[in-house]
Amino acid sequence: MNILVIGSGAREHALCWAMRKSPLCGKLYCAPGNAGIAEVAECLPVGVEDLGGMVKVCREHGVEFVVVGPELPLSLGMVDAIRAAGIPCFGPNQAAAEIESSKTFMKEVCAKAGVPTAAYRRFAEGEVAAAQAYVREQGAPIVVKADGLAAGKGVTVARTVEEAIAAIDDAMVKKVFGAAGCSLVIEEFMEGEEASFFAICDGKDSVPLVAAQDHKAVFDGDKGPNTGGMGAYSPTPAVDAAMEKRLMREVMEPIFKTMREMGRPFTGVLYAGLMMTKEGPKIVEFNARFGDPEAEVLFPRLKSDVVPLLLAASQGEGKLKGVEVAWRDDAALCVVMAAKGYPGAYEKGSAIRGLERVSQVPNAVVFHAATKRDALEQVVSNGGRVLGVTATGATIVEAQRQAYAAVDVIDWRESHCRRDIGWRAIKRQ
Repeated sequence: MNILVIGSGAREHALCWAMRKSPLCGKLYCAPGNAGIAEVAECLPVGVEDLGGMVKVCREHGVEFVVVGPELPLSLGMVDAIRAAGIPCFGPNQAAAEIESSKTFMKEVCAKAGVPTAAYRRFAEGEVAAAQAYVREQGAPIVVKADGLAAGKGVTVARTVEEAIAAIDDAMVKKVFGAAGCSLVIEEFMEGEEASFFAICDGKDSVPLVAAQDHKAVFDGDKGPNTGGMGAYSPTPAVDAAMEKRLMREVMEPIFKTMREMGRPFTGVLYAGLMMTKEGPKIVEFNARFGDPEAEVLFPRLKSDVVPLLLAASQGEGKLKGVEVAWRDDAALCVVMAAKGYPGAYEKGSAIRGLERVSQVPNAVVFHAATKRDALEQVVSNGGRVLGVTATGATIVEAQRQAYAAVDVIDWRESHCRRDIGWRAIKRQ
């Protein structure tokens, strides 16, 4: 099959890397891709928001299957456009993708499905004073979230009332998140350990994947502002085999059933962001696609062929029934190398050298998140989160050791990374 992956990040690099191994994969394309993806797929210069352009290149290149990586094209209706052209496409349609693109809709689905999540209130555009009054009434800690898509940066876990007020001002007055932050969801702070769990659905039947744990804060010890993710690992001790079954029974299956009943059947992968509280798991958020950097640890652990799994989910109700997914026992750990200054202001275009040396580190691979080649054909940075350096090992400790060994052979002086990815699991061990 000729396959197109839509996106340009490390998640899409990991997808292409996994799909390239499949005997079902013929010509592999990625749009728009990046410098690393170009080594395993032919990159096409089409933006992820260009629905018409994407349909056009599918026809021009004889694409027979499409996988949509990021949330933006899902929210714009990319899957609808591709399917309207008669091409199977993995991912939810625009109506179902709203479970990620609208925090308010996500809360409504949880309420109908009986899935526990944090108590909250929504504040529409212009309700700045009301939002501030609510925060003063509730006290801190409290969580302030942009209602729309904000590339993983729209959440503030405010430890003080003043910090929450500032977050409201940033989103609703200064509009640092653009239209995504014009309305806000302000919710209770939940105590516990965060985890991510994934399941694939064909609109009716679903298949569990595995759990992972990412690190949102930019600095070691979970300090500093939230990011799109500074690293991840899988498996996580926070979600054992029994908990995975419970999550399918109490979270994923009720959500899939409810969305079907609402006339918005979900096809694709659903990512549950969880807080493992004393009362049990509660939903922090839902994402309508693979996580990033979670994808960079899920696919290296996947033993079975990824293409038939994703294709079955895209072909309609009942196609996933009986599909089995096999996993390696090894752990995987990913360290994100970001541009200095991220998630604040940062510079693009700095040269990254020594990437070829990573192949000398056992069981290590680099997934490119935001890279391109300059006029001299050097790999240079082209965004905030730039590389996902991943390694596998028999334990999280071993995977961490190999991942940081790979980080240390890369010569990129304008970078920053956390040095404690996996610390919770290692502390337990």
